[in-house]
Amino acid sequence: MKKLGLIAGGGDLPASVAARCEEEGRAVYVIRLDGFADDSVSRWPGETIGMAQIGTILKALRRENCEAVCLAGYVNRPDFKTLKPDFKGATLLPGIVAAATKGDDALLRKILGVFEGEGFAVEGADDILGSHMLSAGALGSVNPTPEQMSDLRKAIHVAEKSGELDIGQGAVVADGLVLAVEAQEGTDLMLTRVAALPQDLRGTPATRKGALAKAPKPIQDIRVDMPVIGPRTVELAAQAGLAGIGGYEGRLIIMDIDATRQTADRLGMFVWGIAGGERV
Repeated sequence: MKKLGLIAGGGDLPASVAARCEEEGRAVYVIRLDGFADDSVSRWPGETIGMAQIGTILKALRRENCEAVCLAGYVNRPDFKTLKPDFKGATLLPGIVAAATKGDDALLRKILGVFEGEGFAVEGADDILGSHMLSAGALGSVNPTPEQMSDLRKAIHVAEKSGELDIGQGAVVADGLVLAVEAQEGTDLMLTRVAALPQDLRGTPATRKGALAKAPKPIQDIRVDMPVIGPRTVELAAQAGLAGIGGYEGRLIIMDIDATRQTADRLGMFVWGIAGGERV
């Protein structure tokens, strides 16, 4: 297997990718993006580099004999005026800024093109994690009711329409009413926002209703920024009074699948995968 250069942003996903490489005996070197990467990736060989130090990143990957790269974890869009690029970064920055004006997905495609242009194979976190992808049907012991399934399907439809406009990957629907659409704040803060809505809109822990759906943006390169859920997502959805979470099979990464299943069962919530042939 090709040695992997893991470009690590924030969140739990980079550590899961590194751990899977470790399990498979695959060599991995972690480029921890300064200001974003969590301490959880510090136990693997690597170094911390600023996101605009593109030349430094490329040199490190070559020095460590990495042949493939994976971009994993969240990185908030920076204020480009405050970045301190190295020489390589400075030459690429105008094109990156121009791509950013066209949306996050154009920006990500531009960044992927840099690594591919330098001869690295680009791998998606979903390809590496494999079995951590959402499967069709119920993840745990709870199945959605017909009403909850209707909300889930509408939430997926809204998430995909939002994704077409490069807005976000998630949406929340209850009783057919759109309660929230994910934007730059991310899923956690969106669910916190839903939890602040009147209980008659969102339900309660005693009378749950509605669903969170996450779906990749139709225009995005799924090698990066694949939607992710985990135990914390389930906890926050529960605090918002929702009945469950879902997405398309093979199109949603589950962080710590056993803990996610146990959390959902404990809270009486569903995590549901819609089969690929049942597109909404």
